[in-house]
Amino acid sequence: MMGYFSNIHFASPYWFLGLILIPLMIWWQFFECKNQIPVLKISDLRSLIGVKGWKEKVFTYLPLLKILAFTAFIFALARPQLSLTEEKVRAEGIDIMMVMDLSSSMLSKDFDPDRLEVSKMVAKEFVSKRKYDRIGLVVFSGEAFTQCPLTTDHNIVTDFLTSLQVGMLQDGTAIGMGLATAVNRLKDSQAKSKIIILLTDGVNNSGYINPVTAAEIAREFKVKVYTIAVGSVGQAMSPVNRLNNGEYMFGMANVEIDTELLKQISDMTDAKYFRAIDRKSLENIYSEIDKLEKTEIEVNVYKRYKDKYGIILLFGLGLIVFYWTLGQTLFRTLS
Repeated sequence: MMGYFSNIHFASPYWFLGLILIPLMIWWQFFECKNQIPVLKISDLRSLIGVKGWKEKVFTYLPLLKILAFTAFIFALARPQLSLTEEKVRAEGIDIMMVMDLSSSMLSKDFDPDRLEVSKMVAKEFVSKRKYDRIGLVVFSGEAFTQCPLTTDHNIVTDFLTSLQVGMLQDGTAIGMGLATAVNRLKDSQAKSKIIILLTDGVNNSGYINPVTAAEIAREFKVKVYTIAVGSVGQAMSPVNRLNNGEYMFGMANVEIDTELLKQISDMTDAKYFRAIDRKSLENIYSEIDKLEKTEIEVNVYKRYKDKYGIILLFGLGLIVFYWTLGQTLFRTLS
């Protein structure tokens, strides 16, 4: 609904100056006109005390119909139009696979509220900036799978990011599996540039594909792998055990990240390694990647406009007819 109204504009907005008259109309109808109502004098009012029917109550607010009709006419004169936009992109964009770690350590609370939630929020902000790129999502822990294939529908990618939770997969950290799955999605791409953003907070300890082997495959297909190590330096409040009901027990644990491996992967693919120790540094990392991976895209924009004042005009006329009908029937006066 909000997207619909964002495409509405007014061809003659200066008519909105007429709305200045509305306070004057309200003052006239509800204050000044009271002094001009015909008066019927009777000798004794005691028999009328407490007598006030629904017609008298409604009659007081009847002039509001005229004011609403006047407002509708002003909006109709301003000529609301629906803009129909067509965009033609004349260049290849960038294909981006985001690879997100879902191991239990991503629940560590050195980020507020935890590493995973912050990583999801910052990733969604990044996706919103990449208007013309195809973006996909791979998740991994002890295994890996494609959560969302490459698509230009960024709302879908954002929805998938929002729904990510620890526990969707067998626990562990299979960096090589996550990277290889993303490369498999990009290997046949004809995009001008192909990149992977690999985010993890641990050490590879699962999976049957060595991370270095996966990086070599990425290099063969000319895929750049930006690696991001998430986690503070030293110790963090992290999951140390899991109860039978599925809840995690937390305790202080050392932050262990294989930074050398992540640096090696990024170096092999002509990309960069980053370390995020808080939300601000993670936001800066995504901003830097956003600046590094830019493609010049020529866009032709065509706009067509469709007038929408007719329905508003009919609404205003309907109010006037309704007001006149009530004045000649239910609320007819002697004056």
